[in-house]
Amino acid sequence: MTERQLKYSEALNEAVDICLARDPKVYLLGLGVPDPIGVFGTTSGLREKHGANRVFDMPIAENAMTGVALGSALVGMRPVMTHMRLEFAMTAMDQICNQAAKWHYMFGGQSSVPLTMRMIIGRGWGQGPQHSQSLHAWFAHVPGLKVMMPTTPYDAKGMLIAAIEDNNPVVFIEHRWLYNIHGPVPEGYYTVPLSDGPRRMRAGKDVTIVCSSYATLDALKAANQLAADGIEADVIDLRVIAPLDDKMILESVKCTGRLVVVDQGTLTAGFSAEIIARVTEKVFASLKAPPARIGLPDCPTPTTRALSNFYYPTPDHIVAAARKMMGLDYDQDPFANVDPANKNMDVPDKAFTGPF
Repeated sequence: MTERQLKYSEALNEAVDICLARDPKVYLLGLGVPDPIGVFGTTSGLREKHGANRVFDMPIAENAMTGVALGSALVGMRPVMTHMRLEFAMTAMDQICNQAAKWHYMFGGQSSVPLTMRMIIGRGWGQGPQHSQSLHAWFAHVPGLKVMMPTTPYDAKGMLIAAIEDNNPVVFIEHRWLYNIHGPVPEGYYTVPLSDGPRRMRAGKDVTIVCSSYATLDALKAANQLAADGIEADVIDLRVIAPLDDKMILESVKCTGRLVVVDQGTLTAGFSAEIIARVTEKVFASLKAPPARIGLPDCPTPTTRALSNFYYPTPDHIVAAARKMMGLDYDQDPFANVDPANKNMDVPDKAFTGPF
């Protein structure tokens, strides 16, 4: 029997559809939710199926929108709030970080905020400094928020259902380049709980590569290149960055002695530093080489292709870091052969189809 394949966007759509059907307290709101494009296809058809009272648009007032969702969650509803860009949620940081994240704790567990906040990150179409930031480390830093970053369609569906059913706020982060990748997704209801921890995407004994979201696909490409040289990478997809389960990471580094962390955020105070801090604190004696971080430079995201082609790391950067740790020759400048006019670097490569 052929395994059912769904796109990442279809898996998210199916997850919300199931939750709306199972629980009348679930509703979906956000800019563009009922539009024909349907937030890159993730909300398409849901208004027609479940009605305008449960799937609806909102004015361009993210702080107010978040307050509406928060208030309804406090009285028993389960809102799913969708932001077309993570930056749009930044105008509601007080509602998210000072209110939603704190209520359960301020009232001794007697009050809950079952609020799911979907946010989109990542590059594409020259989005520039105000529409392509990956600030997931911000939210992971706030006690009381759970932060999910699924990579595969299977995890996207199961984790979104788990997020909607969670009794406290979840920040659910989606990279726009993932929407049109596809993979096996079971029919019907299932969850991928936060307690499941990271997923091992590829086993290896020479170097540990820790990653999340679209960076996981870059890590797998790098692992394939390394394997051609006899270097076996242990690729670990975090899936959930808060609360962080580091057991698999620590066990892997004990075996490999080498660590490369790949992140789609900037390096300074980024989430990659948290991974390296935990490894050096807990299994420092196992390290055979200094850990390496692969991430964005500490400057605003450029819009022009001539700059952005040299802003985002590639799998070649991961390969270079791993080879250096192994004491092998490595590319001193992975950008050396990049064409500043290459239009294909601002869209996913041909292995992963998608509009962004």
